[in-house]
Amino acid sequence: MVLVVDDEEMVRENLGAYLDDEGFTVFLAESGEAGLALLGRQGCDVAVVDMRLPGINGNKFIQEANAQNPGLRFLIHTGSLNYSPPAEFARLGLTSDRVFIKPVPDMSVIAEAIRRIVAGEEKP
Repeated sequence: MVLVVDDEEMVRENLGAYLDDEGFTVFLAESGEAGLALLGRQGCDVAVVDMRLPGINGNKFIQEANAQNPGLRFLIHTGSLNYSPPAEFARLGLTSDRVFIKPVPDMSVIAEAIRRIVAGEEKP
């Protein structure tokens, strides 16, 4: 199960629809707070997170989501060209190879990254 957290409706809906077509069960959230609330009701394997969100930002979401669900893994999907994960996120397996800069011309790279994580091929 995949959670997509993005405040841009078109991006959130398109990525969600693509991942759904790829066979994933997908949940969508328009903010970090909505994502945390959803995780409180529904477990997920992977969260695809935008960095610039209303309310709490993506980094704060990741910290809080990890505290709430330690097994959750993360991918970053951001328009911030210079984003690199904080060093402390490496313990979560969140390194620069899990950062995807918008627009991603071929969303299959995100789907493949999720498949590798779910299959246990990529662990922290």
